[in-house]
Amino acid sequence: RLPDTTNYLFPFLYQTVYFIDLEVYMKGKRTFYCEFVYVIGIVVLALGTALMERANFGMSMVVAPAYLIHLKVSQFLPFFSFGMAEYVFQAFLLVVLSLIMRRGKKGYLLSFVTAFIYGMILDAVMFLVALLPFEGVVWRIVLYVVGMVVCAIGVALLFHTYFPPEAYELFVKELAEKFHMPIGKMKTIYDCCSCALGVILSLCFFGALVGVQWGTIVCAIINGWLIGRISRFLEDKFVFKDALPLRNRL
Repeated sequence: RLPDTTNYLFPFLYQTVYFIDLEVYMKGKRTFYCEFVYVIGIVVLALGTALMERANFGMSMVVAPAYLIHLKVSQFLPFFSFGMAEYVFQAFLLVVLSLIMRRGKKGYLLSFVTAFIYGMILDAVMFLVALLPFEGVVWRIVLYVVGMVVCAIGVALLFHTYFPPEAYELFVKELAEKFHMPIGKMKTIYDCCSCALGVILSLCFFGALVGVQWGTIVCAIINGWLIGRISRFLEDKFVFKDALPLRNRL
């Protein structure tokens, strides 16, 4: 490490050594463009959600309310898919967020666009996953575990892009800033409220726990830890850069 005075006395030398040190640090890492991260993250997240739905051991506490709305409404409107329930419920969350914040933002609309794209991809992936010839408890456990890990990978990928996230993450981030709370604490509060809402909807709609089962609890316990580990792995292996000049516009 060079002395601080080197920056003033020999700026060229300081910048050259810094550049070489940065190159050594970056050696072995590959570039991952944020725009591709966004697309891949949405597809991977949809795949993980579809696998967990096929396993039928309980959805994550975040998507449980939308899933239950889908199950109930589809009894009367068969075309009302899980993907549609997702972006409709997220639109509701964005309206609630706008009322709490007392104003709307361009980011809220873009967040709905993300939710809409995710919902469309989710329906397509669920159709494909339904074709898998996997039956029995053992295969269901495999699908659940793989689905939970894949979901965590999708969320970790989306954390490394500049595109607006889904309403779930945006809701937590905005409220944490408004009420000056650590985002981790606000995330815990939101997850608990979402899980409670899922239980209430399940009991009201079906008189039993549907969509909220032991898998939901397992996911709630380890999901945050899993996302953190995957995020660190991604940061160790990749350098995330912008391919298009869209960051400031969004």
